Amino acid sequence: MLIAALLINADNISCHDSATSKKRVIENLSQLLAANTEATTADTIFQALLERERLGSTGLGKGVAIPHARIPGIPHAIAAMMTLNSPVNYESADNKPVDIVFGLLVPEDGNDQHLQQLARLVSLFREEETCTKIRQANDAEQIFEILLASDDD
Repeated sequence: MLIAALLINADNISCHDSATSKKRVIENLSQLLAANTEATTADTIFQALLERERLGSTGLGKGVAIPHARIPGIPHAIAAMMTLNSPVNYESADNKPVDIVFGLLVPEDGNDQHLQQLARLVSLFREEETCTKIRQANDAEQIFEILLASDDD
């Protein structure tokens, strides 16, 4: 599964986002995700992501979070990504603040494909070298290129 293909292009990446709290991160991410579909709204996405967070933090550790949710009415997976100016408390298992956020929405009736997508994302963001490159990127295009290169591996 290709991470860059989920994002489609660099327009779905917010580099150096100014969010300063977990709630603001999810709100900004919801706006980015909503820009990719007419099937739902940013508010619906925000509520779905918050509800998922109530079940347990999607903070992976090592400064990375992968907020995700099932959304009724969307025809396919939708993704967006953010890097933050300053890390925020995300209630991750390792208690480390988050500065890389990858959002994933899947259709409500989605099959196991979304589990494969999540597994690939977890694998990618556990690679310290990749995360370092993403953190050092100056803009969304650079981040997209890093993800394209990781897809080639």
